[in-house]
Amino acid sequence: MDCYFHAHVPSIARCADCRRPVCATCRDTEGTCPSCRLGARIDEAAASRERLRGSVPTAPRAAPVATVTTPDPVESRILVALGYPLWPIALLALFDRKRSPALRRQTYQALAFNLGFYALWGIFSLLASLPWLGVEPAILLPFLIPIFLASSVYYAYKVWIGNEPRVPIISDWLEERLPSHS
Repeated sequence: MDCYFHAHVPSIARCADCRRPVCATCRDTEGTCPSCRLGARIDEAAASRERLRGSVPTAPRAAPVATVTTPDPVESRILVALGYPLWPIALLALFDRKRSPALRRQTYQALAFNLGFYALWGIFSLLASLPWLGVEPAILLPFLIPIFLASSVYYAYKVWIGNEPRVPIISDWLEERLPSHS
């Protein structure tokens, strides 16, 4: 994983406050990054400043902003997006160094999506081979291919543009096992 502040410099640890990956140059003895140190200095300076007397009302201080997350690299998003129509690429996406927990979750979702469609195809094929149910499932089999292609392209596009698609049954199942913010 690369340092948050220096591109292509390997990180050695995470910041003790914001949990961003930092390199040896950015990390101090307390384990904080430069932006957390700057924020602490600003807060100290604001606390030690005397209040001005006058008639200007002070505005209430805003709540601290959540840590800024960097968007996932485009290459990683494309790799995960291609995993929806092509499951072997989703397996390759599991080995991506720069993947975030959200992209890892999307990779597992792409693999489960493919597995679900293959299982549905297998169930319909099995039911079509039974003599007393042979006609009805056989009629549905050709419709699975366009449904699979259309939905896999839709989910791949959503991942590629940076959204998090929700596959109806699979997303709920994965949320129980892989929380969004791990």
